[in-house]
Amino acid sequence: MMEQDDAETVMWQGRFITAKTRGKWEYVSRARGIKAAVILAMEAYHVLLVEQYRVPLGANCIELPAGLIGDHDEGEDTLASAARELEEETGYRADSLEIVGEFFSSPGMVSESFSLVRAHGLKKVSEGGGVDGENITVHRIALADLPHFIQKKRAEGCVVDVKLLMLPGMIV
Repeated sequence: MMEQDDAETVMWQGRFITAKTRGKWEYVSRARGIKAAVILAMEAYHVLLVEQYRVPLGANCIELPAGLIGDHDEGEDTLASAARELEEETGYRADSLEIVGEFFSSPGMVSESFSLVRAHGLKKVSEGGGVDGENITVHRIALADLPHFIQKKRAEGCVVDVKLLMLPGMIV
């Protein structure tokens, strides 16, 4: 019998995540139908990145702006959520947003997918930095300087989200 035929068992559920088993597999998923959006905000040969402390990693992480969909309002629209998260985290508003696709970042351990959303027509409208004590630092980095910026941040003890490999010239 293959694992896909085994019943899924919830081992533990919190407000945001659920630990599950199916056959010999242990994995986690988002609770309550919550999803995620990752925002690719590149314009004029620059990209918007955020830096924030990530408790599971015990370090600051350099990553693309992102946020949860449906964590407050069930059935929230992906693009509306991405627009809100982009502005909250970075202080930029986009003229338009488009969904590039749905992707999985660690499918051997996490069932969560994320919608990659491309932001167009960026305008600075506030300082950003997140809400509720997120303490996010916003970086607007020239694409040509990206490898050097990542190398410098790593030397400072930051970790790097693998999704940055989607950016031009980012094989580091």
